[in-house]
Amino acid sequence: MVMLVNKEKKKELIIYFVAILFSVLYIFVGNKIARTNTPELGDGGDMNSIKAKVTEITDRNEDVKGFGITQSLQSIEIEFKAIVLSGENKGEEILCLQTIGDVYENKLKEVEQGDKVLLYPNTQDDSSYEWFLGDYIRLDAMIWLSLLFFLAILVFGRKKGLNTIVSLVFTCLAVFMVFIPSIISGKNIYFWSILTCIYITVMTLIIVNGANKKSLAAGVGCCSGVLVAGIITLIMDKILSLTGFLSDETGRLLYINEDNPIDLRALIFAAIIIGAVGAIMDVAMSISSALQEIGETGSNVTPKQLIKSGLTIGRDIMGTMANTLVLAYIGSSLSIVVLFAAYSHSMLDLMNMEMIIVEMLQAIAGSLGILMTIPLTTITCSVLYKKEV
Repeated sequence: MVMLVNKEKKKELIIYFVAILFSVLYIFVGNKIARTNTPELGDGGDMNSIKAKVTEITDRNEDVKGFGITQSLQSIEIEFKAIVLSGENKGEEILCLQTIGDVYENKLKEVEQGDKVLLYPNTQDDSSYEWFLGDYIRLDAMIWLSLLFFLAILVFGRKKGLNTIVSLVFTCLAVFMVFIPSIISGKNIYFWSILTCIYITVMTLIIVNGANKKSLAAGVGCCSGVLVAGIITLIMDKILSLTGFLSDETGRLLYINEDNPIDLRALIFAAIIIGAVGAIMDVAMSISSALQEIGETGSNVTPKQLIKSGLTIGRDIMGTMANTLVLAYIGSSLSIVVLFAAYSHSMLDLMNMEMIIVEMLQAIAGSLGILMTIPLTTITCSVLYKKEV
């Protein structure tokens, strides 16, 4: 018995490290392939920023000018000294300027002593300042919050928590080092988005839960649900006459690779299935895990009873998970929705805007994917677990 347990553990370790090795190869090779024929993009030239820490506020000027009868323009100029934290001039103290005014769209708070900021070089000859405030350093705080998040996962999840972090790292690498470069280089977005979803699903299930019947059932259910969401998206893309031009920013994507322009409609497809794969995988694993437990602990449980139990569990999951997707998509674009709602002439105009329609399509297609995942995962479990009951 002990020998059998040791063999099982060795098998699990071998599969685990094979999954890690495969993931490393996927990221490395995938990045090389995805970056082929990538267009030469500007690196910012003289606009490269530097990190600095504000040491002293040396001057502050405020000017209010009349504009029309009832309107006025306010302009604030703040002169400050800062210590350079990056680049060739690291450690040097420099004189900088922050300009705040009604004509500037990006209104930053007034700089204070101790702030960490991003500075951009002056490109105008009519100013005595070499550097201007561009933004505040926010990444440092997010890194600390991320470390706290990882620590919480390790404390509560222990070994499985560590595996969760590993899978999360590989997921982010797959998106930012393989999938996004493939888009920029003009590759087929439909193919690369499907490949990314398959990789994320297989890698996550094997690393977190191991290569077993539970992972297989969850994988089959997840892939089926994502497939349903993708098919619905393709069908509705034709019916809704989508263009992919959701905002001014999406239009600029066409100029990244003019020889092989990015397919904006395919980008909608990718956003929907990649956005839904996490929630669908969560539902599939929840059902697969619960049914395995029922099959192992229950006496004389038949496949028919497993299906009945799986559908019951799925109904409970369905309502909250559908809400999760809908609220996530609404929350991610809330400011834009509020802006359109405030300035649109009617509710009909608002609800027919392509950006709003795409958000609705994301939520509904993802929810339908979850809905179909429930019976498909349940049926798969009834087949895979029937020998165990």
